[in-house]
Amino acid sequence: MDPAVAFGRVLRRLRNKANWTQEELGFEADLRRTYISILELGEQQPTLRTIFKLSRAFGMPAHELVRQVETEASTPGRSRKR
Repeated sequence: MDPAVAFGRVLRRLRNKANWTQEELGFEADLRRTYISILELGEQQPTLRTIFKLSRAFGMPAHELVRQVETEASTPGRSRKR
């Protein structure tokens, strides 16, 4: 699976678990809502700075966020939804 798509799936899952809208996550991570949407759709890959901002917003180390993306990307049987 494409890493950008895997990141988007993990990001959406974490955001929903936190019960936040894209706008609320954007506020917490100091990112624009439209950028959150682009990331969730897998249309763009995050920068390292963005990964750190998002991990802080979720209260987890950056390596945990990356680990979840790695797991998502390597899960067999996953395909890109469009």
